[in-house]
Formats: sequence, structure tokens, C-alpha cells
Amino acid sequence: MNYPTSRAAFTRRALTVLATGAVIGVTLAACSGGGGGDTAAPGSDTDVEAALEAGGSLTYWSWTPQAESQVAAFEEAYPNVDVELVNAGTGNDQYTKLQNAITAGSGAPDVVQIEYGALPQYALSESLLDLTPYGFADLEDDYTASTWSQVVFDDKIYGLPQDSGPTALFYNATIFDQYGIEVPTTWDEYLAAAQKLHAADPTKYITSDTGDAGFTMTSIWQAGGLPFKTEGTNVTVNLQDEGTKRWADFWSQLTENDLVSPVPGWSDDWYRGLADGGVASLVIGAWMPGVLEGSVPDAAGDWRVAPVPTWDGTPASSENGGGGQSVTAQTENPALAAGFLKWLNNSDESLKIFTDEGGFPSTNAQLTDPEFLSYESDYFGGQKINEVLGAAAADVIPGWSYLPFQVYANSIFGDTAGQAWANKTDLNEGLIAWQDAIIEYGNQQGFTVSQ
Repeated sequence: MNYPTSRAAFTRRALTVLATGAVIGVTLAACSGGGGGDTAAPGSDTDVEAALEAGGSLTYWSWTPQAESQVAAFEEAYPNVDVELVNAGTGNDQYTKLQNAITAGSGAPDVVQIEYGALPQYALSESLLDLTPYGFADLEDDYTASTWSQVVFDDKIYGLPQDSGPTALFYNATIFDQYGIEVPTTWDEYLAAAQKLHAADPTKYITSDTGDAGFTMTSIWQAGGLPFKTEGTNVTVNLQDEGTKRWADFWSQLTENDLVSPVPGWSDDWYRGLADGGVASLVIGAWMPGVLEGSVPDAAGDWRVAPVPTWDGTPASSENGGGGQSVTAQTENPALAAGFLKWLNNSDESLKIFTDEGGFPSTNAQLTDPEFLSYESDYFGGQKINEVLGAAAADVIPGWSYLPFQVYANSIFGDTAGQAWANKTDLNEGLIAWQDAIIEYGNQQGFTVSQ
């Protein structure tokens, strides 16, 4: 494979749980009837191959920059199939249109891109096709355990992973060296680094955080928290479990003592901070190299990547962002749609396009490929960054799950949990406020939600 010398291709899919735009709700009253369309009949792996040869037309919704090249390659490999690629919007913009189509009972695409945090609500409402009858269970070992678990619910397979976002510590080595900061390997060392850096220069911060659902979920996951559990329509929310409280107790020391930058993430000031050292590090997903290269070009050579600091000496990572594709229940040609999806996220040709154009894979073969691991990034001073990021993918803590209405929960984060950041109070208090709002909303929607 020829991996890119630049990772400037960046997709907002990476910001899976950062979106706080349109509210996408899901009620159990809207969950019956297969998402408003006729649930597709079971098929088989043989049906998939036959459908690809017979051909037909499909509609595919995606906002990834690699989609156009992938569709072109697919149509060349299967000339009898015509795929209409539609960018229906990014994140919540697309989900609003998808939910409207599901409610109307028509208008949904055959194959759709869905982020891991948003996928449960569509799986729960039976709006997606179970791909198990098409032989997709045989593909499990091709993917990292953390991404595969995000597309399987109640032993049914509702999609295939495409990209992943294992977390790592991205840090400005120039700033660290200037102020004598050692790269922290534990969270205690990270706190000490934050204190030392800000004391030496009050304009410099170890990182930024003004209260973000995505970063919070990623951090809780990395600390061993499992705050959300779903069994059917029964949902448990415990934002005071051991791992969650471990992180909130620790992180409160930074937010309450002005040790994190007050500039909002993804703002112009934030990018300037990444360029001039005002924001000296980030714990973020493996897709971040593309953001830095594309948006902070003046800092080329300054940045490096290291493993996330540990809590107890045991390497541990989490996922920040990522998603895959699913076949909707409204498709009129399920076998053909399944065949396209399998090619898209499982064929060597498509995966090569994805990685060549800057995507960070979820497939074990790509993550362990010697050429992928030996890629030397000019932006990162010649560092073999994929060695670190690939190891992070292997170290993701298993067992994490999102809420079946995670998109809505994220949208109210700022008004509930976020107030603890704004007021510089104990983050546990903010998380409890968020928990109360989540429980109230879930019960209103027909779930049985308890603490």
C-alpha cells in the first residue's frame, strides 16, 4: 500500500460526539414498523455476489472526502451497478434528513454513513437492516474489537465500521522542550506538567476544555467508566461509577484552578493556540494529524504523538470519533446494498483508497501493515506516528456503549454538565445534572431509564 505523505484530508466524522446542533430525538412510539418501510427479507452471502453481478441502482449518503473515489472504483469493478453519491449534510444535518425519511416511510438511501454515537438510535428503531444473514458475522475478526462492538446490538449486525479514532496524546514538543516539560506517562505527571507550564507562562496551557460532551465521554471511557448500559428498552445511566468519578475528580483539579485554556475547541483562537503553543497538548483521536496539517501548517515540525497517560501504569485508550455505514430498512435491493457496503468497508481496494486519502482505518490488516506502521510524518518531525496510533487502537478498553439517544444527550450537555466548567465548580455536580436530564428525557420517550 502507498500511504499518504499528507493527512490533510479531514472529515467532521472525526467529531462524532462533538456535534451539538439539531436535536435528533427517538421515541419508542416511532420505533415500530421497520423505520416506516418494509423490512428487507433475509438473504445470504451467495445472494450478495449474485446481486453485484446482476447490477442495479443504489443511493449512498456520505460526507467523507474519500467517498467519491471509492464509488468510482466500485463502479469500475462492478459496471452493472450505478451508485448515486449524495452529500446530505454532515453529522446532525444528515441525521435530521434521515430521521425525516424514516418517519415518512420513504426517501431514505440504500446505504448511509452513521457515526458510532448516533447508530444505536437507528438500530433500536429497526430502521437499519440486520446484515447477519448476508454472512457479515464472518467479518468480525477483520475489525478492531472496539469498532466492531459499536455496530452490533442484540446479536444483530447493523453496519460495518469504516474509520476509528483511538485516543493518543498529541503534544507540542517545541513548547515542552522550551519549558522543560517531560512527556507525561501518567495522569499525575500530566497534572504536574500543567501546573509547571502555566506557572512559567500564564499564556500557555497544557490543553483546552470548556465543557465538551465528546471529550468527556472519551475521557470517561479511558478512565474505565461505563456510565451507559442498554438492554432492550431498559437503560441505566450512572455518571458516578468508579471510572467516571475517577476522571471527574482528577479533571476538576485542572478546570477549577484555571489550568486549561478558556478558548472553545475548533474556534479560530483554538487553532491559533495550537500554532503558537497556547494550547500545548491534546488528548484526541487518531484522525488529528489531518487537522493539524490542514489547519495549523505553521506548526509543522513542532508536534509529536505519545500514548495517553495511564491511571495505574496499564496502557489504556478509548475511541474519539469514527463511524461506519449501514443499509437502511427501506432499501429495495438489500442484497445489492449489502454487497456495496461489504466492498466499501472490507475490500483491499476500497480500504487502500480510504487510507491513501487520509482516513484512519478500523481494520486490523491495515492497522498492523508494516508499511502503514513505518510511515514517517514530515509534519511530526519524521516520527512514525502510526506506530503510536496503531498501538492505541489495540489498547482501547472494551465494553463501552452509547445511549440509544446519545445525539440528544450531547445536545443538552452544555446546559447541564457544561455549567460546572463555566462556573469552575466540581465536575461531578455537572455530570449529575446531565444524568438527571438524560433520565427525564429517556423516560419521556418511552424508555425505562434508571440510575
